[in-house]
Amino acid sequence: MRTRSLLLILSLIVLMATAITASASGKSPAYGGKAAASAPVNVTVFSPQKGDVAGRESKGFFVDLALRYPSSASSGAGFQLTGPTAHQNQAPFPGAFAPGVDEKLPGLIVLLSTTTVGARNAQNLANLFNLTGFTNQKTNEIWDTWIAGAPSFGRNVHSVLRVAVAADKNNDGIYNDAPAVVPDANLDGRINAIDLKAYGVASMIVAVPFEISD
Repeated sequence: MRTRSLLLILSLIVLMATAITASASGKSPAYGGKAAASAPVNVTVFSPQKGDVAGRESKGFFVDLALRYPSSASSGAGFQLTGPTAHQNQAPFPGAFAPGVDEKLPGLIVLLSTTTVGARNAQNLANLFNLTGFTNQKTNEIWDTWIAGAPSFGRNVHSVLRVAVAADKNNDGIYNDAPAVVPDANLDGRINAIDLKAYGVASMIVAVPFEISD
């Protein structure tokens, strides 16, 4: 009986380790993602997770992503280490910093339902990401990270993060067609999966409900 119990415990440990490894390597999507076999780009959200109470003073929370493309070239990606004011366009990896399309990952669409700047919940926030790098050339994996430096996304509110990669709309073989503002396809004033699908995406749409803490 004791031997069987030990074997069961070991089996559970192995299963848990396998699940953690798969998630960390981008093999399984975070909450709300549907890993469609036909989707050419895979998106994993490491942070925030469903139900997190993130940040302090409604800022300082992370959005941390991994993306896998059919090839490194198809990502259109470049190195990036940037931030607001004096931090942007500085060596060694200069990049712009403002809401809109990220020139270092031009297919990425990142939305927060409680955004208070720009086009609000339709505003693509991808160009606010601070750090972009190539984590695994074997799997064409890129990591992208943003720390929110200002309380511009709601104070002490429940928010929903939505992440996707835009379809190759101009058929140039590069996923570089993200919009600065996502069109409101059904004119209901709320930008969600319906509007992203109407625009066209090359990945699953990952949706993560969480709380921005004050």
